[in-house]
Amino acid sequence: MKFAWIVLLAGAATLAGQPFTSPAANATATIGGATIKIDYNAPSMHGRKIIGGLVPYGKVWRAGANKATLLHTDADLTIGDVAVPKGDYSLYVLVDQTQWTLIINKKTGQWGINHDGTTTEDPALDLGRAKMELSKGGPIETFNISVKETGAKTGKLQMEWENTIATVPITVK
Repeated sequence: MKFAWIVLLAGAATLAGQPFTSPAANATATIGGATIKIDYNAPSMHGRKIIGGLVPYGKVWRAGANKATLLHTDADLTIGDVAVPKGDYSLYVLVDQTQWTLIINKKTGQWGINHDGTTTEDPALDLGRAKMELSKGGPIETFNISVKETGAKTGKLQMEWENTIATVPITVK
């Protein structure tokens, strides 16, 4: 009996130490003296249909895997047309065939989805929503978020996966 417990506990310890299948990733940029950092987990396609499949149209998506995607800014920003005070936020995306909408939410630290498969995004805590511009690319095997400087106080946030690239402008105030 003792042997069975030892085997069970050893197996549980091994599983607890396993890394996420969607590894942690981050995107960091300095734009106009402001540091912008996004922490997320990067899932891969693994032969699956992603946009319109695993990430269904008309539903809010956690913009990555595992924990909700986290945005940190040490300066006030405008993302799309949303005023974003310095601080920490969760990012979600409403995915449609012709338009993605970035959701900037004030709640942080939560897992990205509930047990029923819905996201943890609470619309009552949305700071705002910004339209993203879509273009084609790919194939892009692993989900990627980047933040890039485009001018002295301007930049863009970009998300790409499968055959879709979605961008939204950033301005440092």
